[in-house]
Amino acid sequence: MENNYPKAYKEVVEILKYVPKESVDKIPQTMIDTFNAKMDNTYNFSIDINKSFEEQELLEETKAILANIFKDYWATPYQKERIQAKERYDREKIEEEKRARYNSDIFKTKANNKPENNVEEDNTNSNNLPIKVKKERFFEKIIKFIEKIFHINKKT
Repeated sequence: MENNYPKAYKEVVEILKYVPKESVDKIPQTMIDTFNAKMDNTYNFSIDINKSFEEQELLEETKAILANIFKDYWATPYQKERIQAKERYDREKIEEEKRARYNSDIFKTKANNKPENNVEEDNTNSNNLPIKVKKERFFEKIIKFIEKIFHINKKT
């Protein structure tokens, strides 16, 4: 398995160059210093400002680092709460899958192991309506991408 973190640090450092200074200042200087010290200086990476943030070719490690920066330093209390709820839900789902796979409930009778009814969600919505296109700044695209990763809906 290849260690991509030095390359990811380089990508994060490059991305932070496009983030407003007041947001970068929220990140502890020791963390930024660590990124600079441990990044792969031979790795050639640059942001294509003609592409949206989602279209940038980023390493998975870079996405994870940015998600943690967002969660720890940029998210509002409501967003942090939503992220933590999503992480709890994901952990519970993984644990349920493990229990089902490894049958950890060996002392239960077969009658207790009835499958749950799956309720299908109604996915019909009005996403096909025309929308007004708004030019977004690069930083806004980063925030929206991170929110999309954690399925965060802003309160209106």
